[in-house]
Amino acid sequence: MNKTFTELADSFKSSIKTWDYFVNWDKVSTNAANLEISLNKLNYLLGKENLKDEFAKLYESNPDIVKALPVLLAVRENKLEVFDKVTKDSEFFDFANSEDGAEKYFEFLEKSGLARLFQKDGIKNLVDYAMGVEVGLDSNGRKNRGGTLMEEIVESCIKDFSERLGFEYLAQARATEIKAKWGYEIKVDKSERSFDFAVYNPQTKNLKLFETNFYNGGGSKLKAVCGEFRSLYDELTEQDIDFVWITDGLGWETTKRPLEETFNHNNGQVFNLNMLEDGVLEELTW
Repeated sequence: MNKTFTELADSFKSSIKTWDYFVNWDKVSTNAANLEISLNKLNYLLGKENLKDEFAKLYESNPDIVKALPVLLAVRENKLEVFDKVTKDSEFFDFANSEDGAEKYFEFLEKSGLARLFQKDGIKNLVDYAMGVEVGLDSNGRKNRGGTLMEEIVESCIKDFSERLGFEYLAQARATEIKAKWGYEIKVDKSERSFDFAVYNPQTKNLKLFETNFYNGGGSKLKAVCGEFRSLYDELTEQDIDFVWITDGLGWETTKRPLEETFNHNNGQVFNLNMLEDGVLEELTW
């Protein structure tokens, strides 16, 4: 096998987004459903003229309504500390126990601006509003989903390859698991390091460790990753263990130099998804 850096650099994918990348609808629906009863109770307050009095009456018989207030501000915490720039003091609000009284929670409603939602020209349904908030909050998880998607794509290739050749593999493989399963004692720079994948050939006793990632954007982090994986390659090579890095994404377009240095240093053991799909695993020495 003699892959060149040009082959790697000329075939990066622009996206690996799948349909479930955009929104985790199961999570969004579950989170919204958990607050649906409280939100429906709060719907009673929409458009009320004397919001403070009506809030107090509703709170008296339904104190649980306050647990829905943070999510209306796109906040996950059920205990909040708010600093007052004028008084220089902090106020504390506990939405889980709902024991602070209607006046304190209404103060939160007013000072946070949430009271505007209940005005006559405000929203019509808090359940629908909260669903939208949950979708927005879920978008914060896209970065993690991107990394997970890359691992899922690579694992599908590794699983198929291992099954066809009678190899064994582990996902998120820690050193202790690798030793217990195959007898390899791995010494690395991080005691708790886990490798995205470990693939073992029971016939030759050959072990290869894999790391995977996908980068949409460039920056200093990519340079740091290159440095880390050069060092990791050296550490594992000294232990007669092969290290393979599978990376992709247009983020590398602006960070080619450190990637090329790593490609050369790591004896060409750096591949992308196109190479994986074209059967590069078959070309490795097992």
